[in-house]
Amino acid sequence: MSTKATRAPNRPPVLIRAGDGAHRNGPWSGSVSAEALGTDSFVLFARFDEVGSGPVLHVHPYDEIFVVKSGRAIFTVGDETFEAGEGDVAMAPANTPHKFKNLGPGPLYTMDIHLNGEWIQTDLHDPDAG
Repeated sequence: MSTKATRAPNRPPVLIRAGDGAHRNGPWSGSVSAEALGTDSFVLFARFDEVGSGPVLHVHPYDEIFVVKSGRAIFTVGDETFEAGEGDVAMAPANTPHKFKNLGPGPLYTMDIHLNGEWIQTDLHDPDAG
């Protein structure tokens, strides 16, 4: 494994504190923009309180990484379906339809890392939705 740094040497580190304006309702909600981070990626903090709640089936023209902070989720990424729990990391490749739902019990918190400087999302018809 390479230990070569990928960050430009003249680029300063960034710290965005939980109390900063990026977080609407506490430390695990809201988002941090690519501009604030000085990168080509942004971070979305999502909370789904109700069992069965989650984003609709959608697609992005870039990869998206999901970190489950707490709770349990059922992910659908392309033709694959899998469960993920606290500490698990999942990835949806670019242009691959995906969604996830809170399996409960309790709320689901995720950190969704969009590997793009802006949020581009196309919602899709979900044949599983009622």
